[in-house]
Amino acid sequence: MSENFKFFQHRQCEFFPCHNKANEQTFNCLFCYCPLYALGADCGGNFQYLEGGIKDCTNCLLPHSPGGYDYIIGKYGQIMELAKKKEAK
Repeated sequence: MSENFKFFQHRQCEFFPCHNKANEQTFNCLFCYCPLYALGADCGGNFQYLEGGIKDCTNCLLPHSPGGYDYIIGKYGQIMELAKKKEAK
Protein backbone atom coordinates (compact mmCIF):
# COMPACT_ATOMS: atom_id res chain seq x y z
CA MET A 1 0.00 0.00 0.00
CA SER A 2 1.26 3.45 -0.90
CA GLU A 3 1.79 5.98 1.88
CA ASN A 4 2.12 9.09 -0.27
CA PHE A 5 -0.46 10.85 1.90
CA LYS A 6 2.20 11.15 4.61
CA PHE A 7 4.42 13.46 2.56
CA PHE A 8 3.90 16.78 0.77
CA GLN A 9 6.48 19.22 -0.46
CA HIS A 10 5.90 22.74 -1.76
CA ARG A 11 9.20 23.81 -3.27
CA GLN A 12 7.66 26.95 -4.80
CA CYS A 13 6.86 28.30 -1.33
CA GLU A 14 8.86 31.46 -0.72
CA PHE A 15 9.88 30.06 2.69
CA PHE A 16 10.98 26.58 1.53
CA PRO A 17 12.56 25.12 3.52
CA CYS A 18 11.37 27.16 6.47
CA HIS A 19 13.92 25.75 8.92
CA ASN A 20 17.70 26.12 8.81
CA LYS A 21 19.72 22.93 8.47
CA ALA A 22 16.77 21.12 6.89
CA ASN A 23 17.38 18.42 4.32
CA GLU A 24 15.55 19.74 1.25
CA GLN A 25 15.16 16.24 -0.22
CA THR A 26 13.22 14.85 2.76
CA PHE A 27 11.62 18.07 4.08
CA ASN A 28 7.90 17.44 4.59
CA CYS A 29 5.58 20.48 4.35
CA LEU A 30 2.44 18.51 5.29
CA PHE A 31 2.38 19.97 8.80
CA CYS A 32 3.39 23.50 7.87
CA TYR A 33 1.80 24.64 11.12
CA CYS A 34 2.54 21.97 13.70
CA PRO A 35 -0.55 20.59 15.46
CA LEU A 36 1.66 19.73 18.45
CA TYR A 37 2.30 23.39 19.31
CA ALA A 38 -0.68 23.36 21.68
CA LEU A 39 0.84 20.52 23.71
CA GLY A 40 3.53 22.84 25.03
CA ALA A 41 6.40 20.93 26.64
CA ASP A 42 4.68 17.60 25.89
CA CYS A 43 5.11 17.96 22.13
CA GLY A 44 8.46 16.15 22.15
CA GLY A 45 10.11 18.52 19.70
CA ASN A 46 13.23 20.65 19.90
CA PHE A 47 11.82 24.00 21.05
CA GLN A 48 12.49 26.76 23.54
CA TYR A 49 10.35 29.33 25.29
CA LEU A 50 11.10 32.97 24.61
CA GLU A 51 10.43 35.85 26.96
CA GLY A 52 6.72 36.26 27.37
CA GLY A 53 6.08 32.52 27.10
CA ILE A 54 6.14 32.28 23.30
CA LYS A 55 7.09 28.80 22.11
CA ASP A 56 9.86 29.03 19.50
CA CYS A 57 10.04 25.96 17.25
CA THR A 58 12.71 27.34 14.91
CA ASN A 59 15.11 24.47 15.69
CA CYS A 60 12.48 21.73 15.51
CA LEU A 61 12.35 19.53 12.42
CA LEU A 62 10.17 16.81 13.94
CA PRO A 63 6.99 17.42 11.89
CA HIS A 64 9.06 17.93 8.73
CA SER A 65 11.23 14.81 9.01
CA PRO A 66 10.76 11.22 7.83
CA GLY A 67 8.66 9.61 10.53
CA GLY A 68 7.17 12.96 11.53
CA TYR A 69 3.71 12.05 10.23
CA ASP A 70 3.54 8.87 12.32
CA TYR A 71 4.85 10.69 15.39
CA ILE A 72 2.22 13.43 15.12
CA ILE A 73 -0.63 10.99 14.49
CA GLY A 74 0.54 9.11 17.60
CA LYS A 75 0.06 12.30 19.64
CA TYR A 76 -3.51 12.99 18.50
CA GLY A 77 -4.94 11.37 21.64
CA GLN A 78 -3.23 14.06 23.71
CA ILE A 79 -4.47 16.79 21.39
CA MET A 80 -8.05 15.50 21.69
CA GLU A 81 -7.78 15.43 25.50
CA LEU A 82 -6.54 19.01 25.48
CA ALA A 83 -9.49 20.05 23.31
CA LYS A 84 -11.95 18.27 25.65
CA LYS A 85 -10.53 20.11 28.66
CA LYS A 86 -10.90 23.46 26.93
CA GLU A 87 -14.50 22.70 25.90
CA ALA A 88 -15.44 21.69 29.45
CA LYS A 89 -14.56 25.14 30.83
